[in-house]
Amino acid sequence: MSITRELIINGEHVPAASGKTTEDINPYTGEVYATVAAAGTDDVNRAVGAAADAFESWASTSPTARARIFLRAADLFEERTDQAIELMAQEVGGVSSWAQFNAALAANILRSAAAASTAPLGEVLATDLPGKYSLAVRQPYGVVAALAPWNAPLILGMRAVAIPLAVGNTVVLKPSEDAPLACGLFLADVLLDAGLPAGVLNVITNARDDASDVVTALITDDRVRCVNFTGSTKVGRIVGTLAAQHLKPAVLELSGKNSLVVLDDADLDYAVNAATFGAYMNAGQICMSIDRVIVDDSIADEFTDRFAAKVATLPTGDPTDPNTVIGPAVNAKAAERQYQLIDDAVAKGAKIAAGGQKLDHALVPATVLTDTTPEMSIYHDEIFGSITTVLPAKSAEDAIRLANDTKLGLTAGVITENVSRGISVARRLRTGIVHVNDQPVNDEPMAPFGGAQNSGYGRFGGQAGINSFSELRWVTVQQKGHAQFPF
Repeated sequence: MSITRELIINGEHVPAASGKTTEDINPYTGEVYATVAAAGTDDVNRAVGAAADAFESWASTSPTARARIFLRAADLFEERTDQAIELMAQEVGGVSSWAQFNAALAANILRSAAAASTAPLGEVLATDLPGKYSLAVRQPYGVVAALAPWNAPLILGMRAVAIPLAVGNTVVLKPSEDAPLACGLFLADVLLDAGLPAGVLNVITNARDDASDVVTALITDDRVRCVNFTGSTKVGRIVGTLAAQHLKPAVLELSGKNSLVVLDDADLDYAVNAATFGAYMNAGQICMSIDRVIVDDSIADEFTDRFAAKVATLPTGDPTDPNTVIGPAVNAKAAERQYQLIDDAVAKGAKIAAGGQKLDHALVPATVLTDTTPEMSIYHDEIFGSITTVLPAKSAEDAIRLANDTKLGLTAGVITENVSRGISVARRLRTGIVHVNDQPVNDEPMAPFGGAQNSGYGRFGGQAGINSFSELRWVTVQQKGHAQFPF
């Protein structure tokens, strides 16, 4: 029997006003995993209203009281790790290791939020005005609209709400249609069970064909004062434009065309292991996944042989099997898109070094392509799947050029045995994030996370996240004497 869930508005589980529901499909079996309420614009209005009504009380709640809720939620999250692993396998085809990582990081995001609750909220400014204190003070915006994706549902769903809540905002969360439980309702359950007051976090799930209306209603509501979105650049442009039209700040973490640069002095075994993890964790469905391994010409053939041999052995199949490394794409349409990228590349001259064969159950085998060129879609488009390409570089300078041949500058990695050389290369890569002697798939809740160019703007995480979800206000206090006026 499938699960049935309703919206969460003002701390209550309620059906959509229209009574409409939508199905949540297991991507591996094709069966209905859950049936959830399908919100419409009336439900958006209710959810925003609940958040607006709860704001003043939540913003005035003491920092320590807020921190206690987040710490309690972190412990509850860890206690429910087994439930989270099963949920991710059934809802998005997440393999066990990826789900465990999601659960652990989501718990730590909550702990980071607890720390943010008691972080400094401003500074004393220099002033030429006698007898005054001049202060720069951070305060919450009010209602935040949070739009979370399916691919790392526990991490990205929690990231979308934790810091905004910690600094005193209230939130309306719209999770992806592909993961309404894992990146929405499940997270809200944990926070409500930890003592989060009613109305502070509201969750609206929706049918795919209603997404545009729901998102538009949410962002354009005058009571919503800030927006955050994680997803594709294509959709991010729409979200960012809509927010800008209504003069609302937005944090947008969007697509990445991520490179791992392997210099000529790299430890090849380490480079192969790093590339394999960075390209194929969660079947490559991570915004940080490696789309291109850029390898110095002098070692490119040997690297490719070793890399392809390792990739060919990755266990592929049922995400509920703890030994599986490559699970399904999120749905059959996503798998077909990946096969189209392979077919287009091969038709235009690319070679398959590993994988490439068509599988059932929305599976795409771990695939390595060589000899890709700018005429191929895969050269420019974000892959977001279990395919990567190997590009030879004539020099470190050429590797930098290839890595920067994209406007999707989210993250990158540089592998070398010469750290100072690695830092020199890393500084010239046009990305929001870069890792020297590691691959691009890294995340910590206290780090500033976000991209450059068409990978979005604003930052999640740590002090940068606090700044993103609070507005700066100038306050002066005439604490001694009276101000002087010219007339």
